[in-house]
Amino acid sequence: MSDPIAQTRDSVARTSQSDLPDGSPKAATPVFNTRGGTRSPVRGAASLWAAVGLTLSRDLRLAFRKRGQLVQPLVFFAIVTTLFPLAISPELSRLRDVAPGVLWVGALLSSQLALEFLFRDDAQDGTLEQCALSGQSLSGLLFAKTSAHWLLTGLPLALMAPLAGLSLGVPAAAVPGIVASVAVGSVALSLIGSMGAALTLGVKRSGALLSLLTLPLAMPVLIFGARATQLAIKGESFSAPLQLLGALAVLGITLAPLATSAAVRVNLE
Repeated sequence: MSDPIAQTRDSVARTSQSDLPDGSPKAATPVFNTRGGTRSPVRGAASLWAAVGLTLSRDLRLAFRKRGQLVQPLVFFAIVTTLFPLAISPELSRLRDVAPGVLWVGALLSSQLALEFLFRDDAQDGTLEQCALSGQSLSGLLFAKTSAHWLLTGLPLALMAPLAGLSLGVPAAAVPGIVASVAVGSVALSLIGSMGAALTLGVKRSGALLSLLTLPLAMPVLIFGARATQLAIKGESFSAPLQLLGALAVLGITLAPLATSAAVRVNLE
């Protein structure tokens, strides 16, 4: 018995432009797959920026469905900055002196809380494997996930830090410096944390190991961030430590996605 698909393919191949009415466009030859059906021509793959935007919006939507994980770093930051005045002294002068260290230690530890969940759920449901096989840049897609982490953790901490600073006796004139330093420094913290989260992807209960990997790398961010906050509180120029924080953030944006994607590929193999 002759194959009907082969007969159809032969009849299409014999079709010429002369068989069509005048002015009619030439018919496109259909594409046949191995199962005998037809599939529409590929119009083009989505660009990398479109894929990054879709990944970012997806992670933000999923994060707002888990509001407990979303609020946990902020609550921890509020608790840490509130307990310090109770443990030290209610004198504003003493609290003002320790405010830079309190704010930055609280921000550093708070950012660590959400890192364990950065890639874990996506690895368990196969999303990371699909990203690796999608044909898009895995570094770009993982950078989008890290950006979502910063938007949900680093940016809220930067907006919350002035309120905690005011409770520690920080003058209102230092609020712009605090917001700028925490916002820029938290970018570097999120990128450093993404590398640690990728390295510990295959480890169960990786919170302790993740902290051991990321905290030493975060020490320069802590030092420069606390210095910028201290200068802002004193009313002096904090541009030098802020520029160093920006340099660390740029270095992280350049190298961290590459290291993260390499670690994820190793864990997926």
